[in-house]
Amino acid sequence: MLDLVPETPALVDAAWRAGLALDRQMTVSQWADTYRLLPNSAAEPGQWRTARTPYLREIMDVLSTSSAIERVAFMKGSQVGGTEVGLNALGYWIDHAPGTIMLVMQSLDATRVTSKGRIDPLIETTPALRRKILPARARDSGNTISHKEFAGGSLMLTAANSPKGLRSTAARYLVLDEVDGFPPSAGKEGDPVQLAIQRTATFKGRRKIFMVSTPTLAGVSRIEAAYAESDQRKYEIPCPHCGAYQALEWSGVKWPEGKPAEAYYACCQCGGVIEDNTKQSLLAAGKWVVTAEGDGRTAGFHLSALYSPFESWGDIAADFLASKSDPDRLMAWTNLKLGEPFEDRDTAPLSPESLQNRAEASEHDWTRLLPDGVLVITAGVDVQDDRLEVEIVGWGLGEESWSLDYRIIHGRTDTPEPWAALDQLLLTRFRHPRAVPDLPIAAAAIDSGGHRTGEVMQFSAARLNRRVWAIKGRGGPGVPPWPHRPPKLQRGSVAPLHMVGVDGIKHTLMGRLRLEREDGAGVVHMPERRDWFWFAGLVAERAVRRFSRGVARIEWIADPAIRNEPLDCRVYATAALHGLYVSGLDLTREASRIQKSPVQSEPSTIFRSPPANRKVVRSGFMQK
Repeated sequence: MLDLVPETPALVDAAWRAGLALDRQMTVSQWADTYRLLPNSAAEPGQWRTARTPYLREIMDVLSTSSAIERVAFMKGSQVGGTEVGLNALGYWIDHAPGTIMLVMQSLDATRVTSKGRIDPLIETTPALRRKILPARARDSGNTISHKEFAGGSLMLTAANSPKGLRSTAARYLVLDEVDGFPPSAGKEGDPVQLAIQRTATFKGRRKIFMVSTPTLAGVSRIEAAYAESDQRKYEIPCPHCGAYQALEWSGVKWPEGKPAEAYYACCQCGGVIEDNTKQSLLAAGKWVVTAEGDGRTAGFHLSALYSPFESWGDIAADFLASKSDPDRLMAWTNLKLGEPFEDRDTAPLSPESLQNRAEASEHDWTRLLPDGVLVITAGVDVQDDRLEVEIVGWGLGEESWSLDYRIIHGRTDTPEPWAALDQLLLTRFRHPRAVPDLPIAAAAIDSGGHRTGEVMQFSAARLNRRVWAIKGRGGPGVPPWPHRPPKLQRGSVAPLHMVGVDGIKHTLMGRLRLEREDGAGVVHMPERRDWFWFAGLVAERAVRRFSRGVARIEWIADPAIRNEPLDCRVYATAALHGLYVSGLDLTREASRIQKSPVQSEPSTIFRSPPANRKVVRSGFMQK
């Protein structure tokens, strides 16, 4: 019989009890603070400290196995640590609560970059993970770019455009990274987000789904929709003056005139000045506040870059001033700095009254004396059975425009009389305060898509040397305002037919009609002598966003109660301008020519008539 020392029974009993005991409960933030080491390539290498970004603690902890939350939506700006939340959750699941993990990225390239640039360093610098996942160079290590095995589970990395990867196997944990960059469909399989979430169905009640992204367009953004379905938590910090808790909003950021670097935050309650250098202490005292009911299993978090300890309010203010005049840059700023979806104003209706209130009174009739900024003139002609409607538009630098004249030529358009009147109108020359000689109409675009196609083609064929072009509108995204190559003359046709992208022109026009400044690039000048029906016709169509298989498209819907000929005429006049561009027009060069001298005798080369033959559309009428 084995002779045991007196202490042995106690040791065996202690070991037996320890084996029966449950593992110590640990949250994701506790795991990260204990085990996570950041590589030397990180901005702040060394031990992970949740205290550096305290607002991330609750986001991480709801991803812990002890939390009843199953779905987490994190809508964020830049530089707030969203990627680190996902990495800490991955490390925690691998080390503390192993199971099958699926990480879905935008593309295969993004998957490779993340695997090599994020996941591998996480494993290599964190001993707790390095012990569980063998190096990729080891034979049969189970460690590849897209698949990493460990005791009790595996990590699979796949792309949102890979149907095979999304339907491969069941997963307890799912991370959907930058979902607003996902394609609308994974091949022919449908929405990649729904395909991926379906992989977690067998783990319902124990699963964790983490969706994180910077938002894109309002109404299209996936992360916006996911956040809207959640309890919509916001991080509030206390005012150091009155103690009132408040979420940071862009409206609270102020700065002295011309000094964005000195930006501060004004308390929404007492108006007290909160300096940027106090941000870290205020973040530590902050708390997440639920602002919507939710379903009890879906948590939503929103953070803007205003909270970031790595970016100052002054930096964000300076970026805003640099972006506010450019819609594309403003969208990026809204997404990245505010972490908010950009409100696509294309779908917001414009009222005729708002345009009429901005119409301009002029001491001169623009048909008798052009505004000083006009450099070139085009016309757009809409053809109806019983009339022709024409807008004559003057264009300046940056496509600033003036509606010089609008005419309705009555008469049956299958008879010669209205066409003869149009011909005389298109020969009109306009006196400029600084240009000699007077400016003619450089180009005209006439719609041929109605009942009078033959008449339009005949009219254009006889006047190609004056750049009177027959056009046909084509809707849909991606259609250029004017064909990049001259159209070929079709068999049986007497004139070339130019296909123009009307949706893109309408999109640009509606954005310009919303500009509130008095002059400058893109501003649309309208004379106050026009009646209400003209203004109503200019905005007679509204943009509606339609979805087909997850793809958002803008469609233009006309109000049947309002005539839309003013809109069509402006679209065609704009198309004619783009026709001049393709043929060589340079507005900057025209501005230089006109500014040289008010008594110059040399006419502009853009008005030199090219030969009247069928190859006219191939000629460069701006050639010296």
